[in-house]
Amino acid sequence: MSSEGRVQHLQRPDGNVVAYARTAGRMPTVVFLGGFRSDMTGTKAMALEAWAHATGHAYLRFDYLGHGQSSGRFEDGTIGRWRDDSLEAIDRLTEGKLVLVGSSMGAWIAVRAALARPERVAGLVTIAAAPDFTEDLIWARLDETSRRLLSEQGRIERPSNYSDQPDVLTLRLIEEARRHLILRAPITISCPVRLLHGSGDKDVPWQCSLALFTRLQSGNRRLSLLKGGDHRLSEPAQIETMLGTVAELLG
Repeated sequence: MSSEGRVQHLQRPDGNVVAYARTAGRMPTVVFLGGFRSDMTGTKAMALEAWAHATGHAYLRFDYLGHGQSSGRFEDGTIGRWRDDSLEAIDRLTEGKLVLVGSSMGAWIAVRAALARPERVAGLVTIAAAPDFTEDLIWARLDETSRRLLSEQGRIERPSNYSDQPDVLTLRLIEEARRHLILRAPITISCPVRLLHGSGDKDVPWQCSLALFTRLQSGNRRLSLLKGGDHRLSEPAQIETMLGTVAELLG
């Protein structure tokens, strides 16, 4: 079903809905998984949709619980819940082989989805990957006062570089995420993987993608550093690199 801009809703068992948009086309289907507090109307998601429409490829973009046009509160979300939203969308809205494109937190979730559905994933592209960020980039960097407040109050707020509204960090997010960490052992993914990261990323250092690259067991993997690129990687040349990388994996 073509969706050029038309958003639909997928019912979840708990009464929440996942907002999504599909573009009909040939398989493999490209699936975009967004980042922390991002949504499916971002520059990269929409550029992929325009490219899929122009080239005749099937495409799916969607919002996790508490993100974008999906229902629910952001602070009720966890890595496990957002992974489950992703698997529900994949299972119910796509058929056949997939190429997953994960941005920032979405790269972590895309890896988890690929591990859960290895028979379906034909390729994986990560953009400014932020695997295990709750543990390595948040918890590890909190001072003792912030850790105590988080433990006592169950949540803290921090200024966001991407929104006027602060980031809400919950103790549940940190603790639940420890069940889904991926950088502590080899990652048994065998499909082709392409990792893109900006050398100037101040939010998620490029070494996070290097750590992911090192632990992936795929024999067909490549890490590309985009000189001077920031965390968004949304400049025209960077978008073209993303599109070319996806096209390469589609063969």
